[in-house]
Formats: sequence, structure tokens, C-alpha cells
Amino acid sequence: MRSPRWKRSLRIILGTFLALTLYLGYQAVSIHRFGFSDDGRSADCAIVLGAAAYHNKPSPVFTERINQGIRLYKEGRVAHLILTGGFGEGAPFAESEVALDHCLAHGVPREALLLETTSQTTDQNLVEAKRLMDENAWQTALVVSDPWHLKRAVAAAKDLGIEAHPSGTITTRYESPKARAGFLLRELYFYHRYLFLGR
Repeated sequence: MRSPRWKRSLRIILGTFLALTLYLGYQAVSIHRFGFSDDGRSADCAIVLGAAAYHNKPSPVFTERINQGIRLYKEGRVAHLILTGGFGEGAPFAESEVALDHCLAHGVPREALLLETTSQTTDQNLVEAKRLMDENAWQTALVVSDPWHLKRAVAAAKDLGIEAHPSGTITTRYESPKARAGFLLRELYFYHRYLFLGR
């Protein structure tokens, strides 16, 4: 016969597993809902977070982020775009330089575009964007990225003192359920790493 102590231990293990499962499920839903919560507000600028570029062309994921920034500008919700992203390994162009060319080709005037060319991570994107905002005395920003990336990115922006709000891409290149699930699971990890480690 199994001892009462063994049964108590089993109940604790199962209860802990259930609680963890429910918590992670809640956080996954929260990350998803937050990324699609753009409320139509305006701001001083939009911060377009960097992503991969292939030589002088943005990757499909980066293209969607840039296009969302262009959309915000053309709708009059922001007067300036901050384009972020430095040089990948061996890359001749910084991500932000590739984004600049894309914006110019789609009718955004050069004076509306600011860029930095040194950052390599989301946190660095935002630090450099904050520097440019401070130089221009801007307080508010719409943070542009894939929807599942935004809860962490906006939290990091607010920790830097930016009055930040999400503006997720309307379409995404993470089209298959498998790709979307993979992105969301990665964001669950990175969001909690940010919460506990601050990076």
C-alpha cells in the first residue's frame, strides 16, 4: 500500500504542475492580447525595432515592421520614425540603414526619419531610441514590432522612462501555426527572463 506521505507528495507535485500550466497559459494569452491592443493613439514618434536584413533588403519580418511604421506616419499618428538596428555579422549595411531606404522608397521624407546603427538586441534598440528621443525632447512613442514581441518590448521601454504603447504589425510573416507557436514560446521565455533578470 502507498503511504499517506507518498500520496501527499503526489498531490503537491500534480498541484504544482497544474498551477504552472495555468500560469503559463495565462501569460501566453496575455502576451498575445497585449500585442494586438493598439488603441489608435498618437505619439511623438514610432520606434521600429530591428530585425534581420539580407544585404540591402529587409527580411520579410523586418519588412512588416517597417511597413507598420510607415503606416503610422502616413496616418498622422506620428511625425517621426526611429529606425533601429546595427550591423549583423559581416553585413555591409546596418538594419536601420536598410529600413531607411525602404521608408524613402515608400514616400516618407528624410527629415521624418532618425536612425541608430549600433544596437544588436531589443534592449539596445530601445536604449538607442531613448537617446534620440532625449535629444529631441520627445516623451511618447509607439513601439513597433511583431505582436508577440511587444509585451516585453514595451515593458523594457517603460523601464527606460519612455511613455510607450504597442503598435503591432497588422500582418506577420510568422504564418504557420507552428511558426507562431514557436515565436510565442520563445517570447514566454524571454519575457520571464526580462522580468527576473532585467535583460
